[in-house]
Amino acid sequence: MALVEVKVPDIGDFDEVAVIELLVKVGDTVKAEQSLITVESDKASMEIPSSTAGVVKELRVKLGDKVKQGSVVLMVEASGDVASPSSAPAAAAAPAATLAVTAPVTVSAAASTAVSGPVQVHVPDIGDFKDVAVIEIFVKPGDVIKMEQSLITVESDKAAMEIPSSAAGVLKELKVKIGDKINIGDLLAILEGSVAAVAPVATTVASAAPVISSLPATSPASAVAQVAQRATAAPAHNPGSPTLGLPHASPSVRKFARELGVPLEEVKGNGPKGRITQDDVQAFTKAVMAGATQTKAQAAKAPAGGDGAALGLIPWPKVDFAKFGPIERKEMGRIKKISGANLLRNAIMIPAVTNHDDADITELEAFRVSTNKENEKSGVKVTMLAFLIKACVAALKKYPEFNSSLDGDALVYKNYWHIGFAADTPNGLMVPVIKDADKKGILQISQEMGELAKKARDGKLSPAEMTGATFTISSLGGIGGKYFTPIINAPEVAILGVCKSTHEPVWDGKQFVPRLMLPLSLTWDHRVIDGAAAARFNAYLGQILGDFRRVLL
Repeated sequence: MALVEVKVPDIGDFDEVAVIELLVKVGDTVKAEQSLITVESDKASMEIPSSTAGVVKELRVKLGDKVKQGSVVLMVEASGDVASPSSAPAAAAAPAATLAVTAPVTVSAAASTAVSGPVQVHVPDIGDFKDVAVIEIFVKPGDVIKMEQSLITVESDKAAMEIPSSAAGVLKELKVKIGDKINIGDLLAILEGSVAAVAPVATTVASAAPVISSLPATSPASAVAQVAQRATAAPAHNPGSPTLGLPHASPSVRKFARELGVPLEEVKGNGPKGRITQDDVQAFTKAVMAGATQTKAQAAKAPAGGDGAALGLIPWPKVDFAKFGPIERKEMGRIKKISGANLLRNAIMIPAVTNHDDADITELEAFRVSTNKENEKSGVKVTMLAFLIKACVAALKKYPEFNSSLDGDALVYKNYWHIGFAADTPNGLMVPVIKDADKKGILQISQEMGELAKKARDGKLSPAEMTGATFTISSLGGIGGKYFTPIINAPEVAILGVCKSTHEPVWDGKQFVPRLMLPLSLTWDHRVIDGAAAARFNAYLGQILGDFRRVLL
């Protein structure tokens, strides 16, 4: 079997249109006339079909590439008769694979007249289509309408097109709504004011091939060409199904999104067949501006100090640090970028309060040291953090709101106890999770912590090993410090910060005696927890650490 180049056919008066969708991949079996890619100009999108049947061996284009007539799209191992290169132009011009958009109606040179008062705008000749559905409405009563401005988008089984206004003026009444079926001659709208009316222009959309033709700009029918270019060939596959390219949207919506800087792939389409409408783009923009959501680009840049525009803050200061002295610039690591974005969101969105307290761990530390001596041959080293995890489980069971999460106006109480612990790694802070800590003993928790911490340092933690936590402990261990304010790891509602324990004089009723005190910093979400509950939680946690037998109660 021969390898055949599939090229872009004559696509009309367009040069270097962008590839916006890939509808096939290497290894796919394609049929003749099956759509391979979707390309888009400023005002129209169209699908490029295969000139032969066979198996896709190589893709020569990718998303964002610019193609034109004659560009090679892919290589196909032909499974049947293949047209010779010399016959290809003729085949492209044949009626079976002709124009995707044609303009058969001639506009009279005398069609333009001055009109004053109410003007009716009707559906022009849209070709051999009947009962096409209205899927988008671009205007509303009171809007000032320009000549040739798009009013609505209609869609048949295989094509979508925008219907322009045949006159200019103020829109007084719209005669159609989303979902209506319309035909040639149906009344679309009523305009009022001093307008210049023209005869309705025709836009016909066929489904056999991808070529858009337009008449020369000097022709009296140049308006027809402009409307023809606005026709949008909808995907011949199901527009609601996943593709290898961008979401389903008309050229005008794509242009609107580009003007606002909205990434269409992150917008949920609520139109027919999942089509993204102008309202969807506007709603997404409002959500971003209100801080209710973030684009992927914003999330990636957040740790570097966003400009705060989404929160109505003054711009982030721009400083040329080099003018004050030598500098060195290093890009932040991937882990810090990801965690930084989450920390920023949590710090801003959660009304957090921190309680500081001290726990007497004198006896517990002595028990820990003796346990390690007894289990020296096992290779498992018990740390104070293992006791903290077990103690926190007991406190979470006594005060279940600390083991919950907000879901709208409701609280989700979890009947499982998965404890996350912050691990310092060369690549940044990571939080492995001890699952079902309530069912594990101190030795098992210590062993699992050691294994997870090693994985974190080696960069081998799986996503499953870092998700599902109901409560987190951030321990600075023996580094130092007294107290700090850890940031809650949403959707959790509390986090415990632990610093280095120190020997301090404690009054026992008769005298001061040296006791080993562990600083505790409990940060909690004030939407879920009040101050009294937080104080009780910290006090109870201190009691458990002071006498670990309470865990058995």
